[in-house]
Amino acid sequence: MKQILKMGIDAGGTLIKIAYKEEASASLEFINFPSARMQEAVSWIMQHAPKAKVSITGGKAALLQSYLSQNEISTIVEFDATCSGVQYLLRDIKTAPEAFVLTNCGTGTSIHYTDPNKHYRLGGSGVGGGTLIGLSYLLTGIGDFNEIIHTAKNGNRERVDLKVSHIYEGAVPPIPGDLTASNFGNVRLDGSNTREVADLLASVMGLVGETVTTASVLAAGQCGVSSIVYIGSSFVGNGLLQDIVTGYTKLRGAEAVFLDHGPFSGAIGAWLSL
Repeated sequence: MKQILKMGIDAGGTLIKIAYKEEASASLEFINFPSARMQEAVSWIMQHAPKAKVSITGGKAALLQSYLSQNEISTIVEFDATCSGVQYLLRDIKTAPEAFVLTNCGTGTSIHYTDPNKHYRLGGSGVGGGTLIGLSYLLTGIGDFNEIIHTAKNGNRERVDLKVSHIYEGAVPPIPGDLTASNFGNVRLDGSNTREVADLLASVMGLVGETVTTASVLAAGQCGVSSIVYIGSSFVGNGLLQDIVTGYTKLRGAEAVFLDHGPFSGAIGAWLSL
């Protein structure tokens, strides 16, 4: 590996995400480590970039900084870093919106308004990737993110969620029948006491996706914008969650935008601050 002169790190509650560029390289590189195994990240940094300038953001920034005494270290506010990183990634999209709502679905969910001149936090939700993993584990005993994603793909939410079509059985509903009337609301109504694991996980995915999307669309309406940029580790490799969010966003009259390397936005913003 060539010399790394500077490095941006987003030390979050679930993952430590790192953005860096090797000397004379034209593009950024990315790597992440579980936050629970912080020493692995520290060992990697000390091995590959012991003298690099480092900028850190995120909730575990202070803890990580305490382990990196050999580096020149600065910090940046997490929201500033994330919004800066998103603007950097949007440069590669020809139809990128100028003003938009930014939804960062990581362990929890944070929602921001962003345009070329300013950004500010609108609010957030405790429903996010942490909910997805925690609730999946409580219901099925599966707590591995990748296994949850793989299993949920084969699930049927109609066995768990109450749809509008269930309520208006035999009649034409006034709103689309496949909309969720109540997440997990069909569990007792059909008289069955057992569910397939895949059905439960698919419904957890739906609960998280629809909750995050509803909050985001309402925020977009409040700000008078129609584009929502979704980022965060919850979407990594998670086509089902992306589909849920995309479809529900469109149904509510807005446009969903997903970014390559979006989960690394905070790390990219930290890198840009150096």
